[in-house]
Amino acid sequence: MRALVLNRISPVQEGSSPLDPADLPIPSPREGEILIRISVCGVCHTELDEIEGRTAPPRLPVVPGHQVVGRVEKCGEGVRLFVPGNRVGVAWIHSACGVCDACVGGNENLCPDFRATGRDVNGGYAEYMTIHESFAHPIPRQLSDADSAPFLCAGAIGYRSLRLTGLTDGRTLGLMGFGASAHLVLKLVRHLYPHSRVHVFSRSRKEQEFALELGAAWAGGINDRPAVLLDCVIDTTPAWKPLVEGLYCLAPGGRLVVNAIRKETADREELLRIDYPTHLWHEKEVKSVANVARRDVREFLDIVARIGLKPEVQEYPLGDANAALIAMKRGDLRGARVLRVRES
Repeated sequence: MRALVLNRISPVQEGSSPLDPADLPIPSPREGEILIRISVCGVCHTELDEIEGRTAPPRLPVVPGHQVVGRVEKCGEGVRLFVPGNRVGVAWIHSACGVCDACVGGNENLCPDFRATGRDVNGGYAEYMTIHESFAHPIPRQLSDADSAPFLCAGAIGYRSLRLTGLTDGRTLGLMGFGASAHLVLKLVRHLYPHSRVHVFSRSRKEQEFALELGAAWAGGINDRPAVLLDCVIDTTPAWKPLVEGLYCLAPGGRLVVNAIRKETADREELLRIDYPTHLWHEKEVKSVANVARRDVREFLDIVARIGLKPEVQEYPLGDANAALIAMKRGDLRGARVLRVRES
């Protein structure tokens, strides 16, 4: 099969080719697993973190990609949930132990044996992949392959972040950063909480304009101040400064949810600028998001199918994965990026 493979940790920059093309054997499904013939795979900022070593794979080479949509090609022994031809998706969560307190409580994302698709095991920048049937997700018939891909990570983790804010209709929400995940949160809030006003903070003028196009009540820079304090904030950036600014804009009793797999070390001195009465006094709260659980993916897919939510998607052929990653690193974003592996 055709695949793009990560062989080395290196910077992603103009003119570079962080992933190498490869011809690999088609994997065989083991007991309980399915073999997926992949049609599309979303491109996520986490791939940059893998390639540049901030969340490095435990071993190389590895096939990245964790927003996978395709059809079941073959079932291993004992598979009961799917048959060949079923359309399925695979998210960042590839497996968990199933027996720890976190797994039993439906929070497999907190399992100590959590394994990530495209980092700990081969993912979707390829024509085929395998996964245990219990970690594959049926794709609702209302959704296209390309639209479904960003829902599996950017959308699902955005949905988990939104749930953790405790937002209710009519309360105000701030979004720090406005990439693939945040633009889906804005669309979701407009459907689920029509009386809530969303305020978007971004260093990019294009992203600010995009947010206003999608219905944001206000959009400005990271240092700008909206006219009202915010009941909750979701920070989707890799930097510390937006977190500090988000706390400043948070209303008493408000909650800031950090939807980021890591934070840069270059600007960590921003943390020293947190002033207790200014940023944390009056019962303000900070909560992190770690990965996604199966519940997040399945609930979110059901919601978007019901309300007809559509992402903004730019497609690239599989062979142009490096170009898509470089464009993402450059910040040339409008919605989500999806690799087209083959027609479904």
